[in-house]
Amino acid sequence: MKINDRISAIRSGLLAHDIDAVIIPSGDPHQSEYMADHWQSRAWASGFTGSSGTVVITHDHAGLWTDSRYFIQAVQQLEVSDFVLHRLLIPHTAQHVDWLVEKMEPKSVVAVDGYMFSHNQLKKMKVQFAKRDIELRTDLDLIREAWKDRPALPQTSILELTEAQVGQSRESKIQAIRAKMVENNTDHLLVTTLDDLCWILNFRGKDVENNPLTIAYLIIHQDKASLFIDAEKLNVGIIGKLDGESIQVFPYDSIQDHLAKIDSKEKVWVNPATINGPLFESIKAEKYNAEIPSTLMKALKNETEIKFTRTAMQKDGVALVHLWSWLERTIKERTVSEVEVAEKLIEYRAEQGDYHGESFPAIVGYQGNGAIVHYRANAESCADIKPEGILLLDSGGQYLQGTTDITRTVALGPCTKEQQKHFTLVLKGNIALDNAVFPIGTPGRNIDILARTPLWKAGLNYGHGTGHGVGFFLNVHEGPQGISSADSVKTRHEIIPGMITSNEPGYYLEGKYGIRIENLILCKKHEDPAFEGFLNFETLTLFPIDLNLIDMDLLNNEEIEWLNNYHQLVYDKLSEFLGSEHKEWLKSKCGLDK
Repeated sequence: MKINDRISAIRSGLLAHDIDAVIIPSGDPHQSEYMADHWQSRAWASGFTGSSGTVVITHDHAGLWTDSRYFIQAVQQLEVSDFVLHRLLIPHTAQHVDWLVEKMEPKSVVAVDGYMFSHNQLKKMKVQFAKRDIELRTDLDLIREAWKDRPALPQTSILELTEAQVGQSRESKIQAIRAKMVENNTDHLLVTTLDDLCWILNFRGKDVENNPLTIAYLIIHQDKASLFIDAEKLNVGIIGKLDGESIQVFPYDSIQDHLAKIDSKEKVWVNPATINGPLFESIKAEKYNAEIPSTLMKALKNETEIKFTRTAMQKDGVALVHLWSWLERTIKERTVSEVEVAEKLIEYRAEQGDYHGESFPAIVGYQGNGAIVHYRANAESCADIKPEGILLLDSGGQYLQGTTDITRTVALGPCTKEQQKHFTLVLKGNIALDNAVFPIGTPGRNIDILARTPLWKAGLNYGHGTGHGVGFFLNVHEGPQGISSADSVKTRHEIIPGMITSNEPGYYLEGKYGIRIENLILCKKHEDPAFEGFLNFETLTLFPIDLNLIDMDLLNNEEIEWLNNYHQLVYDKLSEFLGSEHKEWLKSKCGLDK
């Protein structure tokens, strides 16, 4: 079915239900960033496959709202249909709602599938629409009616991790959460976010591409817990363990009935920013509305998780040595497609053992494609890489030992002074953030400026955030922290020891090239007694930074020292796992062969 045919099918639903507009978000009932195919409604309706965007379809307009990371991609993917791109002025805002308020007549009816929106989102929309006397219906899934061959929900088996693998047992995590429940006088805690659920239960799954998650709900009571999951995912052994720990298993789709039966005299802890509207409304008991405690617990990596993450970084670095050295050799003989690079990287990562797939689809952007921040190559239209120009590779792996996310930008031939300048300014920002020393309690938005200042001084900038939290063999994007110039809940959260966050400034010249340097950094207490009460970072990612793209005249002595120390660290940590040929290649790339 062509995209315009899908628009027509959805409009038939508008007519059948006497609706004036429908909003189709990027989301699922768990408010996930990445979704199972069953919930890829916005991508199905519009053809736009970026991870962030919202569709609005009226009787005479089909629009997609997305932010600057996806402008180029959206233009390309929407040109085959009647969809109109609406460029978000501020990322992660509901400007589509503002548009509807302006365009819709009073008494109009706007429909949404309430399960796809959080309680907070629905509450805010209702207030905005009420100003214009527009009704918001939350009980219609027009996509279900139009999408005839919609994929079924996945039924992949659970992988259970041991205490030795994650550093803490399921029982101790639940007990710690119960202690927080007692502090806040609550009887039940509802877990709807999939990464929180998997972290608490020491589960991993394959229900969602790139994220090792299983689709389920969890209610933690003071004396037991209730897990809502399709039973096919659990083997007899896991069911027996859960039963022995007073964790009862119920069908996934029975969650609403259970919530509705909770005694009205009791109190249920929910996060109104992540619980979907219908689940929130089904709870008749008193609610305690706040972020659930596991979100922060999960972000503060324990010693075992940090130890294994270092192992994952070594594995990833070795895989990337094999990938980049292979690419250098191969492009001397033939061109290599962007897709082939992504596929080859998967092969090299898989060779490292305990590999469970990519942590997100690799961004292999050659020349102008590198300027598309969340570019994804496809075999039909991707570029062929030659021994010239610049290649940006942003990728990550899911290992049993942890989650990786790394970006390197490499010159495959002679580079210009302009390219070196832009790359070096990005590098200076990366180093500045890595070298940050800041007092306990500092939020992410207060240190974002460190990564941007070198670019700002040259009149340059980038349109995405500087850093996001990263899970442990979990979601590559995780809260509660974030580093960005934008004002949000995440960027207002303090950076705390144990948090692993990305450090990824960039610069993008549309149609020419993109530059981004990304390492994962661990927040730690400053070791110097003179800096009592201060924090700093340790770089975890292990792979060289392209020396050919650096204008050394733009680096100061401290930055040069950082670069030399980092490259020595990379070589020391990776060389023992490499054969002689790859060891010599790495030594050269680290500038240690001179």
